[in-house]
Amino acid sequence: MGRYFLGRIGVAIPTLLAISLIIFGILALAPGDPLGEFAANGALSPEVRSQIRAAFGLDQPIHVRYVKWLMSFLRGDFGYSFVSRVPVLDLIAQRLPTTLAVVGVAYLVSAMIALPLGLISALKRHGWVDRTATLFAFIGFSLPPFFTGLLAILLFSVQLRWLPFIYDSNLRVVDFASLGNQLKQSIMPIGVLALFQSAGLMRFTRASVLEQVYQGYVRTARAKGLSEWTVVGRHILRNALIPVVTLVALDVPAVFTGAIVTEQVFRVPGIGSLLVDSIQRNDTPVVMAIAFIYAVLIVLFNLIADGLYGVLDPRVRLDR
Repeated sequence: MGRYFLGRIGVAIPTLLAISLIIFGILALAPGDPLGEFAANGALSPEVRSQIRAAFGLDQPIHVRYVKWLMSFLRGDFGYSFVSRVPVLDLIAQRLPTTLAVVGVAYLVSAMIALPLGLISALKRHGWVDRTATLFAFIGFSLPPFFTGLLAILLFSVQLRWLPFIYDSNLRVVDFASLGNQLKQSIMPIGVLALFQSAGLMRFTRASVLEQVYQGYVRTARAKGLSEWTVVGRHILRNALIPVVTLVALDVPAVFTGAIVTEQVFRVPGIGSLLVDSIQRNDTPVVMAIAFIYAVLIVLFNLIADGLYGVLDPRVRLDR
């Protein structure tokens, strides 16, 4: 186990370095001036603009800028935003709680719905539960979040006036009334995300369980007289969760980087909306930090998923 993880870490480090180099190169060579708003300001002389570019290190060769950025990133310094002039880490820290409160809760809700529903749907194949769950999944697949978000706003905000259609990030929970307002403004974005995420996870879980139900070891376990709960819990579910763990491990990093479309629809000030605003304003330090953090999280959660394989299935020998 130890040798396996050391080997994976040895592969992960150069992979992350290559990803960081690619992202940095694309952003550095992309069209647009990161300090374009200064160029449009006629009150600034060319000398002052040159000094500003030098202060941000934009007058240096790209390889020098990359090495300096990488060294700063390893020290936990993500640089300063070109637009707001504040540390990038502070911007991310300001948006992260909102993203976790909406996107994180939505993913937990979707997992709590999709995993048991996919299991029951596979065990009760072609029954009314399976048909209902399949209809639910097809609806979630067919309707993208921006469309269901607009439908929810038109129905619950415009027509019924039950829920606010804009997320108020300045709301502070201090009593039951403010708690109720927080729950009301979170219902639609969480519901839209949970519908979309649970559809794919439920169908994937169903297919994974169905692949195990008709295996020979399941028939042998039933022939030995084991209870259905034991067969499902210790044999079917344990093996079916192996591919599901991979899917969840790839989805979890998205929780930390936000839901770009949904955050834009409901005006949720999370990491996703910060990324969109930064791209539009050519704020490369913010875009670079968010993109690379996402890559780091993907690699990290893949390592966690590999570790869980050995727990779920003893046949997986990680030390080979």
